[in-house]
Amino acid sequence: MTAALRPGRDADAEQFIALIAACWGMYSGVRMDVDGEMPELRALATYYVRAGGALWVAEQGGAVLGMVAVRPHRTDAAAADATQAGAVWELCRVYVHPSRHGSGLGQALVDVAEAHAIAAGATRLVLWSDTRFDRAHRFYEKRCYVRVGPIRVLHDISQSLEFAYAKPVHGIAVLDAAAAASAERRLADILIACVDGGAGVSFLPPLSPAVARAYWKRVAGQVAAGSRILLGGWVDAALAGTVMLDIGTPADQQHRAEVKKLLVHPDARRRGLARALMQRVEQEAARAGRSLLTLNTRPGDIAEGLYHAIGWQQAGRFPGYVMNPDGSFGDIVLLWKRV
Repeated sequence: MTAALRPGRDADAEQFIALIAACWGMYSGVRMDVDGEMPELRALATYYVRAGGALWVAEQGGAVLGMVAVRPHRTDAAAADATQAGAVWELCRVYVHPSRHGSGLGQALVDVAEAHAIAAGATRLVLWSDTRFDRAHRFYEKRCYVRVGPIRVLHDISQSLEFAYAKPVHGIAVLDAAAAASAERRLADILIACVDGGAGVSFLPPLSPAVARAYWKRVAGQVAAGSRILLGGWVDAALAGTVMLDIGTPADQQHRAEVKKLLVHPDARRRGLARALMQRVEQEAARAGRSLLTLNTRPGDIAEGLYHAIGWQQAGRFPGYVMNPDGSFGDIVLLWKRV
């Protein structure tokens, strides 16, 4: 028998409390005080309806094995514009009983919650997660959420500190070092898929996950050091593309930067993401005071036509500059653009 999803009810209160206790029991120092700190659990469905959101549970044989809620999010309820507030939705109460971890139940619950928020007009999804919940962090990162902003202090009996995670439904975001580190696995998946598809981006197939992740770990360090600007691009709430700007130039070249690693997962191509990433990276270059951009690409590469279409000009060609998967040598084309 598989668990079925249904709307949560106030009458599920005791099962909600037991479920959360089972999940929190996996971590040292996490304590519950329902009436003192979480009285809304006594009527949780009503609580989320009043907040303009919704609540679901996963039930099997009358037992609640998982739950999730979603609601419109606003940082300042008194001052926020209603339209802007409605564009950001928050995932809440994402719990799956430890006995069902790895079963796909969490994915199914979050699918329902995200779909509800997007149908209601969400353009950005956010959530908070205790810094101790490392398993949950891996789950959210697999769902293409990235770390954003400062750690939140709750001042509760568990002395909780929380990470913020967020993602746009569609669009481009600049990734700081924390976001880059949390996106490492997904960026590795994108790089591997592109290399396997024949992209000439300094790697040869087959590219192992360990090598790909090590590369993005180095990039996160470069972002932290201020020598790289990293962008991520989302389509249908999935991180599907990236590009970066190398601004670690010598003292006499502080006016220029190099565009590197324009990557779009093969499943997300023909959606305008590569063009959007390139437009945004040019904007970020201008903000960084860089007026001359350069890049290199292989002749006939899938992105070469895009570069020319958006105004990049060819400066030259290096013959035999790179090695192909079959051991032969290939050329690269040098391109430039002023911004």
